[in-house]
Amino acid sequence: MLPETEPVHDIESMYHRKNGKVMIEIKLSSIPQLFNSFDPSPFYEKEIDTSAEQYIVDTVKDFPAKTQFGILIYLPAGKSDCTEAQKIIPAIHTHFAYRALATDRKLRARFRFGRWALLVGLSFMVIAMIARQFAGALHNQFLAQLLSDALLIIGWAAMWEPITVLLYQLWPIVKEKKIYEKISRMEIEILPVKE
Repeated sequence: MLPETEPVHDIESMYHRKNGKVMIEIKLSSIPQLFNSFDPSPFYEKEIDTSAEQYIVDTVKDFPAKTQFGILIYLPAGKSDCTEAQKIIPAIHTHFAYRALATDRKLRARFRFGRWALLVGLSFMVIAMIARQFAGALHNQFLAQLLSDALLIIGWAAMWEPITVLLYQLWPIVKEKKIYEKISRMEIEILPVKE
């Protein structure tokens, strides 16, 4: 019979805290393991490995926005004090600061598109409403009502895209940017692997 394990009550119980911060722990067998091996940039500017980035970002997303974090990088004994290991800290900060800037550009481009779509949608809706007034003047009442309703629906359908962009699509990008900014400022420690 297997021993009973205590159920996990919340996500916070899976992470340990240090100085009131939730610690994101990453254990590496070597320093290059943290970086994207296909990135030709100098070591301190290298892109973080996709899996490591996703782990850090997903951990931050699992907690309320006001939660404070720190990152602990564990390296094999003897490697945690070397010069290359100390470059990990600015490399992580630079990586996520760049991600925040790229996300900000994405946000601004989407907002510009939303404003353009709103201008087009409103213009089309005004034209549809004016045409609707003329449709009401038709002698055939059934045809006048049908055309009037169709123009009303088409006018409102033209507003669908700007409403979607400005009310719903921008907020996830804003949240993503805040997460990257938060990670870019996190305190990071490099420690030897616990024996």
